[in-house]
Amino acid sequence: MHKLPRLRWVMIGLCFALLAISYIDRVNLAIATPHIRKELGFNNGEMGLLLGAFFWSYALMQLPAGWLVDRFGARVGLPVAAGLWSVFTIITAGAGSITTMFGCRLMLGVGESGAYPGCTKVAYNWFPKRERGIASGIFDAGPQVGTALALPVIAWVIGQWGWRASFLASGGLGILWLLVWIFVYRDPGRHPGVPADQLAALRAEQAAPAAKGESVSWGSLFRYRTVWAMMVGFFCVNFVKYFFITWFPTYLMTAKGFSLLQLGTLGAIPALMSVPGSLFGGWMTDWLYQRGYSLTIARKSCLIVGMIASSVIALAALTDSIALILIVFSLAYAACAFTASVIWTVPADVAPTPAHVASISGIQNFAANMAGVATSSLTGFLLYLSNGSFLGPLLVAGAVCVVGALNYAFLMGKVEPLVG
Repeated sequence: MHKLPRLRWVMIGLCFALLAISYIDRVNLAIATPHIRKELGFNNGEMGLLLGAFFWSYALMQLPAGWLVDRFGARVGLPVAAGLWSVFTIITAGAGSITTMFGCRLMLGVGESGAYPGCTKVAYNWFPKRERGIASGIFDAGPQVGTALALPVIAWVIGQWGWRASFLASGGLGILWLLVWIFVYRDPGRHPGVPADQLAALRAEQAAPAAKGESVSWGSLFRYRTVWAMMVGFFCVNFVKYFFITWFPTYLMTAKGFSLLQLGTLGAIPALMSVPGSLFGGWMTDWLYQRGYSLTIARKSCLIVGMIASSVIALAALTDSIALILIVFSLAYAACAFTASVIWTVPADVAPTPAHVASISGIQNFAANMAGVATSSLTGFLLYLSNGSFLGPLLVAGAVCVVGALNYAFLMGKVEPLVG
């Protein structure tokens, strides 16, 4: 077996860093929610709209973002995306009304829409099929690390300088990443650090496109049952995952009486536990495939097990023990991360040609992030109806996980390239 380019680990590491920063920017608002409400007088319903605003634009822009990344490549698409969302994160620091903040959150979603399709494209460009699981596990661990870091760091910044300073700090991280990317990243065929023999070895191990793949247009992708199963399944995963990103800090502070210090320490445990969950999911699906199991079994078995395990989040509604609540949330978050790392391998597995990888990634992420709208808005509505009880939101989240497992078991067919 020929040696593959070592630089592939540097490139996927940059994707890891980008997604970590993107989630710091997303979670920032959730951590700052009690302080923003106090200063600007927003109620739970208004905060639900603000927390959900990001997901409307983020989800809708996934569709053109995936196509644009396939058209112009990750080298151009990712820095444009990072620059856009970082600027509007910084502008959020000066917001004084719900209208301004709503607009900034919409633009944050527009910018971040290119992140995952771009990272999926990088994994396809730099990794052979047998390593794409661990590559996806690495870059999808970025959000978990970003969320975990955001809790203590953003809470500390808010405690020291106020909530506005936290948006300045997190936006600045994106600008710093952009500068590093411009100087470091190239596709393998254009990178001076990749010898010809290593490039040839990489190309030889990448999946060949389907014979009739060229006849599959962007619009016709929606004809395939596999694509719809990917959309439904990822919606279910993110329904749970986005509870952590939107309402989890408020849950700990208002329902469980956590202080800012406790939020930044104990509250970070579930996100930290999701990091090994993400890496384990990527490793496990690769391990199964490398041991001779079909790609369908290697992917679907992990997806089903991960979704079933995620449903334990409902158990948090049945106990008042802080220790048990943190254990349940840690298991649920780790299981979501396990599932998501496998989910991100599937676009490259089913893409009929290399020019479809980011497009399919964007399509499934569009559906997934409608869950962000559903979770943030529905939770806010249920809290309003129940006078602040999280019982309903947690039970609903557990039920959605079961639906996701059934979807992957019965709606998704074989994991193989789509053909016209």
